[in-house]
Amino acid sequence: MATTSDLNRVTSIVLRYMRGPILSLVVVYGVGITGMSLIPGQDPHGNPAPMSLFHSFYFFTYTATTTGFGEIPQAFTDQQRLWAILCLYMGVIAWLYAIGSIIQLVQNPHFIIAMAERRFASTVKSLNEPFVIICGFGDTGSLLARGLSDNDICAVVIDSDPERIKALMLRDYRAKMPGLCGDASVPKHLVDAGIQQPLCRAIISLIPNEELELKIAVMARFLNPNIRIICCASEAIQQDHLRHLESVTIIDPFEFFGIQLRTAITAPNLHSLSQWFVGDHTVNLSCPKEIPAGNWIICGYGRMGRRLRKQLNAHGISTVIIDPELDDSELEVSERVSLGIRSLASHRALERAGIVDAAGLVAGTDSDSQNLQILLSASVLNPGIFRVVRQNHHENEVVFQSAQVNLTMQPSLLTARTILLQLISPMAQQLLAHLRDGDPALTDQLVLRLHDALEGCSPHLWVTTLNTVQASAVQEQIERGSVLRLEDLIKSPAERSHRLACVPLALKRDGQPVMLPSTQEIIRPGDEILFCGNEHSRRLLGANLNNPYTLHYLITGLEPPRGVLLRKVWNYWQHRPVRKDAGAA
Repeated sequence: MATTSDLNRVTSIVLRYMRGPILSLVVVYGVGITGMSLIPGQDPHGNPAPMSLFHSFYFFTYTATTTGFGEIPQAFTDQQRLWAILCLYMGVIAWLYAIGSIIQLVQNPHFIIAMAERRFASTVKSLNEPFVIICGFGDTGSLLARGLSDNDICAVVIDSDPERIKALMLRDYRAKMPGLCGDASVPKHLVDAGIQQPLCRAIISLIPNEELELKIAVMARFLNPNIRIICCASEAIQQDHLRHLESVTIIDPFEFFGIQLRTAITAPNLHSLSQWFVGDHTVNLSCPKEIPAGNWIICGYGRMGRRLRKQLNAHGISTVIIDPELDDSELEVSERVSLGIRSLASHRALERAGIVDAAGLVAGTDSDSQNLQILLSASVLNPGIFRVVRQNHHENEVVFQSAQVNLTMQPSLLTARTILLQLISPMAQQLLAHLRDGDPALTDQLVLRLHDALEGCSPHLWVTTLNTVQASAVQEQIERGSVLRLEDLIKSPAERSHRLACVPLALKRDGQPVMLPSTQEIIRPGDEILFCGNEHSRRLLGANLNNPYTLHYLITGLEPPRGVLLRKVWNYWQHRPVRKDAGAA
């Protein structure tokens, strides 16, 4: 229906602009051809020779376009030449009028928008693989699109800023990323984006406007009751409104960062592992960052400052707050807040807060320049202090990297990584929660196992479902009655005594997750397995699961022949009758 509507809209615009030019051309051609056929002519012998309609049409066609091939089928009379002059002027004027109207049509903004929407809807309709819808292509949307492309996941982008859509078209993504310049809260645009298509997996709203984001979530729930909705919201009121909708995942980057900071203090290995999973390539698993647990100074008591103070106080760490708009009534709630300074985070204010003896500093204002200024003052007053900084704009990444801080909180990057991890596999989040609530030794063992398996390579998470599509050879072996274990799948096809550079992290069977399954676990059809490895091991694992000859070698250590004749000999040899030797001892 959307494509038909776009077609009708384009047709109406074309007819509106081209109705006059087309009628003018029809009238000019009709009058010119009719007149040329009616005017009497004569052949070289002086006999009457009127032109046929076909010759008149042919002559008028090249005359009206000023091409001029000569007089056919014989020389014209003076009356015919006079009519040809009139036809020439009429044709040129009509064609200039038509060409001008065509130029106005292609420059008309409504026509451009209608054509863009039609092409967008057709492109989305032609997608033959799962995709997600991203509403908003700012810093977060751009980073998320890059992460989805790196994991070969298609995305459909909607943004109201035409410059952002132009930037989208210039990116070199590995997966298809069609984009539409429009309002994502308009139902028609969501339908064109494929929200009702079976291959649409989720819609992600990254629009900072609370009213529009809530409207998008409501529209998406009505258009597709089964679709997954992910929204980025850091305000409590906005989160309350979104929670009333069914199956809506709310991403609060400041709350996530507060939990990460607390995890970094209480469980450094788990913090490094979680950062490593979401694509932070600067993390060193063998050497996690140790965060001091003394007094901390928080500069900026906004959304980030409040959440960090909550997490630090929960761990028993006292905090000093510096903010020019600080409300003293907010500090009476907690007994662990020893001081609140209503001032800018200046050199003098940092001294009053006791930065010389402080263990950590948080530069968490909503201004990148002010946060950098705080870092400069802190480096002078206490060069060894643990520094945490908030980076508000992704374009300033080069400057913040040069600052060499201990932890950088970039809301757009953190949100993109969190959403990407949930899209790739929700089991990864369940695994981190399992490790957070379990024995710390379990995290240490997993970190050591991943470090030895990947040998410093960048991690790559993926989920494999044991079905006829993703694991046809496994399905065939199980149907034959073979018992396969998890370790059989991750053997190297070059040498079965070696393992691939991947580790099974979780297994989901009948809706129940099994965290850190044993390699001796017997696999069954329909199992979903979360792996962590490199890109090369992923390709080899795919070959193990779908190549029956490779899988047979991994299970038995024997390589069966692949030719027809050799296979018959092999089957005969495997099932040959064993002769009993009567004289054997």
